[in-house]
Amino acid sequence: MNKLVASPAEAVADIGAGSVLAVGGFGLCGVPFELIDALLAQGTDGLTTISNNCGVDDQALGVLLYAGRIRRTISSFVGGNKELARLYLSGELEVELTPQGTLAERLRAGGAGIPAFYTPTGVGTMVADGGIPIRYDAQGEVVEVSRPKEVREFDGRQYVLETALTADFGLVRAAIGDRHGNLVFHESARNFNPLAGMAARVTIAEVEELVEPGEITPEDVHLPGVFVDRVVVVGGDRKPIENRTTRPRPAAGTADTAAPAAAGEEATGGAA
Repeated sequence: MNKLVASPAEAVADIGAGSVLAVGGFGLCGVPFELIDALLAQGTDGLTTISNNCGVDDQALGVLLYAGRIRRTISSFVGGNKELARLYLSGELEVELTPQGTLAERLRAGGAGIPAFYTPTGVGTMVADGGIPIRYDAQGEVVEVSRPKEVREFDGRQYVLETALTADFGLVRAAIGDRHGNLVFHESARNFNPLAGMAARVTIAEVEELVEPGEITPEDVHLPGVFVDRVVVVGGDRKPIENRTTRPRPAAGTADTAAPAAAGEEATGGAA
């Protein structure tokens, strides 16, 4: 039952070329940075990643993208990464775009052993009808597009059939974990992390704080240890902010209740 491993490098050592990865995180919030960096250092390539977004420029999954390690990504939002756009349009990367809620449900279904499900999301669009570019060639011509999906009517409303997603490995980041693999995610970091952990054959969790088994009450567990195979402690210092905006401090003696108390700064897209 002791699932602790000594380092991120040891935790990802058996992730081989061509593996499919389900990766937690939203923007830079709840991203398993240390596991991604260990995978980068290891040199694994030909990867398929399943994640809400494929990192941002040179951060999170973006470091693997810039290094040419990702062959295909299944994502919802890819607009925050200029390198992804370049690779996609030049034929060096395959991109399967999926509506955000549908992506979450496809991962959940994979973890629950449900092969497919019907959803109204995407009916009447290219999501259902097909034709979304998946792959371009070096000349910028579309060479592969998404296929049409089955649409059925239930109680007078149309639904599109979406298939489940599973992965060889899941990479997640948790605020608290124990050596049995039970995990707790901090606030908005509980985004795609539980789903990525459920959908993978082998799930690896980097945790900020390790506690003893039993210290996490059952009702507080967000991802049970039955879904988690390895736990590595990384600490909680690394929490980059995706977009930072600032404004001048108010003049001395001027009331400004809207200004943050400490530094006159407000951050958006931060990591929890």
